[in-house]
Amino acid sequence: MSAVAANYNLLQDLGVEVISMSVDSQFVHKVWNDNELSKMAGHDVPFHMASDGAGRVGTMYGVYNEDAGVEFRGRFIIDPDGVIQGMEVLTPPVGRKLEETIRQIQAFQHVRATKGAEVCPAGWEPGKKVLKPGPDLVGNVWKVWSPLTDH
Repeated sequence: MSAVAANYNLLQDLGVEVISMSVDSQFVHKVWNDNELSKMAGHDVPFHMASDGAGRVGTMYGVYNEDAGVEFRGRFIIDPDGVIQGMEVLTPPVGRKLEETIRQIQAFQHVRATKGAEVCPAGWEPGKKVLKPGPDLVGNVWKVWSPLTDH
């Protein structure tokens, strides 16, 4: 949360909106922001922190643990059409890496901008080699891309 808050302007520059959600109330969110998150990010959390007290949204996204009454930490990339394009769900001991989230957003945006005429292989970053799907690529990816040299 603090990494996202600290880099929110970068996400906004990419056209991304962030909504965080947990089973905690808005009052817990306020205390968490004031006493911890704002100190890590250097400012208040600039995006909406929504409350999912009953776990309904978390249940729809498959992250709500009914027995414990908590939601696993998840990140969902949802495109402008409302379709989940990417997701990552982790248990609390391991944090996410914001740079990877940004890379994935850029890759999904690239594919969308090219209407699928170009796709992004593993580890793709802006300016790196893309693949052009089609019959000629089937069985021949190894001729045009390698994870050893094109990452």
